[in-house]
Amino acid sequence: MTHKWIKPSYSTNGGNCVEWAPSTTPTTGIVPVRDSKDPHGPTLTFDTTAWTAFVTGVKNGDFDA
Repeated sequence: MTHKWIKPSYSTNGGNCVEWAPSTTPTTGIVPVRDSKDPHGPTLTFDTTAWTAFVTGVKNGDFDA
């Protein structure tokens, strides 16, 4: 399956970010994610509940160093 990959709007740090493919999520309930620096590398998949929890944590600063 070919995905349309999306970079986050905050990816202005020299490419250190992940990409995700939202177009498959409504039909599969799975969110594909990959390292933007390695587009031919492995893809991780998360169910929508886990992905939503992760994004919420990022927005809340839960992972800030």
